[in-house]
Amino acid sequence: MPQSKSKAKKQVFSATKAVKSNARERLGSPPPSHPLPTLKDKITARPKHKETFADLLEVKDE
Repeated sequence: MPQSKSKAKKQVFSATKAVKSNARERLGSPPPSHPLPTLKDKITARPKHKETFADLLEVKDE
């Protein structure tokens, strides 16, 4: 028995999609977004240890 193809789904009008596609035609597509830094990224960006007072004094002398 041959398999029959399923009937194509009827397209339903969406005002939101129509407005967005119209805006893309006029203005162009929006620029890609930048992902927000994760907690892990924030932790690795910080120094692991605070500078000690002695280290700060050595830097000032140089």
